[in-house]
Amino acid sequence: MSSLGNFVKKLRDIMRNDAGINGDAQRIEQIAWLLFLKVYDTKENGWEFDDDCYESFIPEECRWRNWAGVEDENNKGHIVNEHLLRTGDELLEFVNNTLFPTLRNLEITKNTPINKAIVRTAFEDVNNYMKDGVLLRQVVNVIVCLDFEDYKEMHAFGEIYETILKELQSAGSAGEFYTPRAVTDFMTEMINPQLGEVMADFACGTGGFITSWIKAISKKHSGNKRQTLEDFQAINNSFYGIEKKQFPYLLCVTNLLLHDMDNPRIYHDNSLAKDVLDYTEDDRFDVILMNPPYGGNEKAEIKNHFPADLVSSETADLFMSVIMYRLKQNGRAAVILPDGFLFGTDNTKIAIKKKLLSEFNLHTVIRLPHSVFAPYTSITTNILFFDRTHATKEIWFYRLDMPDGYKNFSKTKPMKLEHFAPAVEWWSDRTEITADGFDKAKKYTVQEIAERNYNIDLCGFPHEEEEILPPRELIQQYQEKRTSLNADIDRILAQITDILGIETEDLP
Repeated sequence: MSSLGNFVKKLRDIMRNDAGINGDAQRIEQIAWLLFLKVYDTKENGWEFDDDCYESFIPEECRWRNWAGVEDENNKGHIVNEHLLRTGDELLEFVNNTLFPTLRNLEITKNTPINKAIVRTAFEDVNNYMKDGVLLRQVVNVIVCLDFEDYKEMHAFGEIYETILKELQSAGSAGEFYTPRAVTDFMTEMINPQLGEVMADFACGTGGFITSWIKAISKKHSGNKRQTLEDFQAINNSFYGIEKKQFPYLLCVTNLLLHDMDNPRIYHDNSLAKDVLDYTEDDRFDVILMNPPYGGNEKAEIKNHFPADLVSSETADLFMSVIMYRLKQNGRAAVILPDGFLFGTDNTKIAIKKKLLSEFNLHTVIRLPHSVFAPYTSITTNILFFDRTHATKEIWFYRLDMPDGYKNFSKTKPMKLEHFAPAVEWWSDRTEITADGFDKAKKYTVQEIAERNYNIDLCGFPHEEEEILPPRELIQQYQEKRTSLNADIDRILAQITDILGIETEDLP
């Protein structure tokens, strides 16, 4: 394909004419499953070359090469025997009534290799939204002519794929699955990956943390030498991911195949659906990098998987418990959490924070500027860095201010890794900083945190104008603040009545 940069635009222009595509989210999902099959077919070419006994998990009729076509090697940009391929109603009939049912019902056992099992898992709940078979053929033809046999072009497309993932941020609720690359790269850099370690993300979305980890560990693993098969295998075994929702799972697996991870240990499952007390040492990891979902809803029975004092209706709280139970001794973690976790003083959040500070070393909290995750959400977030070496003695807080010349981050002006430069510089030479009479960086002891009733909303943003949030987020924020305030009132009333010797039932 002559211009990878025009790839997304070409597909968008074709899909605009199809009555079945309604909005960006459906357009991206349509591109995603087609790309997966194209990428997987390219991978199968390599597997067949390396193994004469290789047998495809996909029935011959449903293999990409046999229904979508292949590019003419002698006439790039054209497809071999295109006139013999399905199009129009015949193509729609095949995709809807043969391809999808076949892939969704592929038989999987516990012995099925990961690189085969991912095919069925990827198609369990995706859809073909296009209703015009001629337009669908046009979309397929554009994708067919991507030359993934060319390593340089496949690598270049990995960058193009990143732009597709970025578009999720403006595609309604799908944005929750994408963490900006600058954030994942910064967290990975600060966590300092080591050879031989295994990293986990229990809500991995489109695989942002995993791809940042792969790049960092690959750089350390191979240095300046050419990577060997053993190198690739070691890197392929250095990560583990779980994603509850099928669409981001599909995006994640495709992303990792594009990064040459042929057996990605990514599972379509719910990390909250197992009793945390059942985890053994084999279920723990050296490093955990995560941006847990927050503000979400889980089935009532999910709460049964957590000790009574850690039960919460807030998914971020539940994930924090999972993280604590699944981090190895001497392991390290970096986790993104909303402000509500920091200032929350309801019973559950206090219990989680007490466990975190008593069993782990929470050494750093980076306060992120607003709009990092815009337009998906405007809720302000933070990065908590901790390890399982000893109990927390002191916590450093650092406020990362909005870069000069920026009022907000946006799709056209996203956060960049360079914007973390002040935090990186401060990280290795920590000093307390005051700016305009307000704390920008400061160290607090655990005793000081306990005296604040575990409210760790410190070194915040004093000069920000109040932002008008979308109704759903505004309600969530008010609910968190009300819960926290009620907990404070109950605690103070209990102290007063105890001092006065008044029984609660005696009060009017």
